[in-house]
Amino acid sequence: MLWSDPRDEPSPELSRTQEKVNRLGWVLLVVTGVVMLLLLSVAYS
Repeated sequence: MLWSDPRDEPSPELSRTQEKVNRLGWVLLVVTGVVMLLLLSVAYS
């Protein structure tokens, strides 16, 4: 890499979008887990 090359840092908009997608992934994971627990508790009661 040359000293004159631009840095490989993402733009602020891209960083914010990546953070939102990451947060959304965690939320979906938690919601899926809760739904599965509810379905299992209903199935075995």
